[in-house]
Amino acid sequence: MMNILKEATFGSINSVYSIAIIIIPIMITLQILKDYKVLDKITKPFNFLARIFKTSNETVLPLLVGILFGLSYGAGVIIQSAKEGNLNKRDLTLITIFLVSCHAVFEDTLIFVAVGANGYILLITRLIAAFILTYIFSKKLPAAELQEIRQENLS
Repeated sequence: MMNILKEATFGSINSVYSIAIIIIPIMITLQILKDYKVLDKITKPFNFLARIFKTSNETVLPLLVGILFGLSYGAGVIIQSAKEGNLNKRDLTLITIFLVSCHAVFEDTLIFVAVGANGYILLITRLIAAFILTYIFSKKLPAAELQEIRQENLS
């Protein structure tokens, strides 16, 4: 029993360490890029996503990170953006909906291609499904709830 607990504890610590050695440098790099306004230049071409889903432009960076690198790394950026107060509940909900259906597009696509799937069809289908699903949810959020969210952010 003690061996199982010991193995579980060290395994968990090792997993957290593995994630931390990747996430911490990414967060530091993102902060430096943000301070020097490089992120604004990188995300600006993708601001159309914020307009389509009627979210703030601050949703673009966490969305791109989640799409490209996956939920583990995207979550770090999303949490940081939320802590900074850049994202409201509606933005967070819509980012989550999009990333549930379409995250880590390169990694996942390559894994499925390795077992024989058509990568182009898989990638295009995931992107289209994510856009449609998020667009539908962005339209279904009542206007009264939007006002409530905006008032909470002003407080």
